[in-house]
Formats: sequence, C-alpha cells, structure tokens
Amino acid sequence: MRVVAGAHKGRQLKAVPGKTARPTTDKVKEAIFQILGPYFQNGVCLDLFAGSGALGIEALSRGMEKGIFVDKHPKAIHTIHENIRLLHLEDNVEIFRTEAFRAMNASVKRGLRFDLILLDPPYYKINYMKLLNEVVKLDLLQTNGLIFCEHDADEHLTMADNRYDILKTGVYGETTGITIYKKKQE
Repeated sequence: MRVVAGAHKGRQLKAVPGKTARPTTDKVKEAIFQILGPYFQNGVCLDLFAGSGALGIEALSRGMEKGIFVDKHPKAIHTIHENIRLLHLEDNVEIFRTEAFRAMNASVKRGLRFDLILLDPPYYKINYMKLLNEVVKLDLLQTNGLIFCEHDADEHLTMADNRYDILKTGVYGETTGITIYKKKQE
C-alpha cells in the first residue's frame, strides 16, 4: 500500500494488522482520485472509517491542508498514528478513536464543514443511507464539496436530496463499488 500521487507519491504506508480492515487498493485509489480531482488546493477532509488512513493521506498528499481521521478500532488508530508520523503530517491532522455518528455530531459542535468526506465503512455492517442522510442533516459538506463512498459492488446508493448530484458511480474489480456525490451551489 502506497501513496499514489502528490507530495508523498510512492511512500509506503502500513496496513492495519489482522483481517478486520479492507484496504482500498492502489488501483482504486488512483482511479477515484482522478475523478475527485488530481490535486486539491487547500481544504479540509474527513476520513470516516479511516482504517490505515490511506484515503485521507492521499488527499493530504494531493493538497488538502487538513485531515480528520476517525475509526473506532484501536489497531486502526495505532496504524493511522504510525502512517502520519512516517510522513511527518502531525501538524495537518487530528485523529479520533470514536464511532462515526458521534464524530459527525462532534464536528457540528465544533462548527466544522468539509470539502471532502471519505466514507469507506465495512461492507454491509453500516446502514449507508442512514450515514449519508446524517451527513446531509448535519450539513457537514461545503458547497461544491465531495462525498466519496466505497461500498460493495452489488450495493446501489441513492441520496434523495436535490442539493447533491451524483458525480460518478462505478465498479472496480468484482467487489468494489464507488459513488461520488457533489454538493451543488446553494
């Protein structure tokens, strides 16, 4: 597992030990970040269900100025800390060991809104529509912000809110589906 592009291109990342995490492959990362935009100019990203932190680190490498990483598993949090230290990104990140819905509510209390939200929960263990509806209800996304969803290839996401457009859907390999939403101008 490595950083695909940007300031940290080619740097190796540690994976979460054990079989609880399902890392996004480099091929999928490269494809999705070509869609999300090859490089960002500043902004803040939220990496929920962060695992090793690879998606959020990729966003930072490509120009996001700050990343907030959330996972509830101790091994994942330990791995994120290791990867952040390895790349000397400590000044650009916050890492929280907590559940995703609690983290979203805490973000609202802090007045945070994001330019990019990365959602890669364990397949079929989280109600994806409930998760997306909470992002909308809490108004966590900036105008023109993006929500990246990685899900099982057989799962089809549809958000019934006209403020969000589907920018892209697709299937990579046999198991990985993606859906990317963009928040319209208000």
